[in-house]
Amino acid sequence: MRGTLTSEIWETLNSTWLELRTVGMQPASDAELNNFFEWVKHRAHLTRGVIQGTMLRDEAWNFTWMGTYLERSDSTARILDVKYHLLLPRGEKAGGATDYYQWSALLHSVSAFEIYRRVYRDLITPRRVAELFVLRNDMPRSLRRCVSQVYTHLTAVSSAGSAETERRAGELQASLHFGRIEDIFAMGLHEYLVQFLGRTRDLGERVARDFLVSSD
Repeated sequence: MRGTLTSEIWETLNSTWLELRTVGMQPASDAELNNFFEWVKHRAHLTRGVIQGTMLRDEAWNFTWMGTYLERSDSTARILDVKYHLLLPRGEKAGGATDYYQWSALLHSVSAFEIYRRVYRDLITPRRVAELFVLRNDMPRSLRRCVSQVYTHLTAVSSAGSAETERRAGELQASLHFGRIEDIFAMGLHEYLVQFLGRTRDLGERVARDFLVSSD
């Protein structure tokens, strides 16, 4: 594995590990937690940038990004599934001040607040947030964008034994490409996301069997 990484990637990962070891395990204040999470975000951004900027476009690079987008799609689906129902208005008129700041915080958590403003140019509504998270191909963390990238990198490393995995990835990509938010809500957002998580978990397990786990 070390031989597939550039010195810049190795140094970035190593320095992140060394810095992480200095973090105390004692209970932290809200401000300290916020600072830690911001540090995690910045280190993640840095690592992705170094990988993109210095790594040879070979199989290792494709597997790195395939895993990245599988993980990202899983995280996005889980965040939306949990937060969407927690933030639905209960006894308060939708669009109120509290409602606005809660939905804004959700968008900020996936670096999507400015994207939402540019795309919709209107009040933040739960339905549009769900559409942004699931179906917008120009949203970096959307399920559609992530699955599209998974399929692209999967086909780049395809083998004789990965045809069924490719088919399932392509089928999931097509369902998101041609999907409509009305149909998702008719099915139930929670039910849809649970099904999506099952399908991406299946893809991850199949990739491991097809490429990464010895058959001996």
